[in-house]
Amino acid sequence: MSVLELLTRIFAPHYCIGCDMEGDRLLCAGCAQDVPPVPPRCYRCKAVTDGYITCRDCRGETPLCQVLVATHYRDFGKELLHRTKYERARSGAVEMAALMTPLLRYVPDDVVLVHVPTATARVRQRGYDHARLLVRALSQATALPVSTPLRRIGQAHQVGAGRAERLHQLHGAFRVVYPGSMQGKHIVLVDDVLTTGVTLETAARELKKTGAKQVSALVFAQA
Repeated sequence: MSVLELLTRIFAPHYCIGCDMEGDRLLCAGCAQDVPPVPPRCYRCKAVTDGYITCRDCRGETPLCQVLVATHYRDFGKELLHRTKYERARSGAVEMAALMTPLLRYVPDDVVLVHVPTATARVRQRGYDHARLLVRALSQATALPVSTPLRRIGQAHQVGAGRAERLHQLHGAFRVVYPGSMQGKHIVLVDDVLTTGVTLETAARELKKTGAKQVSALVFAQA
């Protein structure tokens, strides 16, 4: 925790978005239990599957072997994400990670966590990359290793864009640095929210081109 965050917690404490209780969390332990989970299913067609794996019918359309989703993009989940991304409440990443961590039981022990980098203009605007905060919190909670092979190219603003538009915007949007480091690895991509899935799929394809054996994803919420 940074000195600024510590001082903020002391002099300007958070209030739980669920019950308005004052404290050092955006979502208290009691309200966190009320965040509805997303049951195991294929992220594309929503068919029920074991361990969130991509179903047989969708498998040929995506490089992602599974997408683990902690909750729905509404209510407490939507508010927690909004505060973390847009209101500089960095501590929200820890609470988001706490809800995501149990899903890692569905992946092997030797995976490597990789965040999906945010466009640099957004990082400069907010002062941090929320996805990077998420992956750090997940690593601290699980001791899983983190790697940062992905670089974001371009500044496409995707909020509100449909699948076709996102495909166009994200063409060539990622590159992998030190590609040899991904050889034979099972990667878990970490991001905040899943909408069309294009961002995760684009990043996963680049990782597989450079030798990643498998690519899963772990997201906080699905729209």
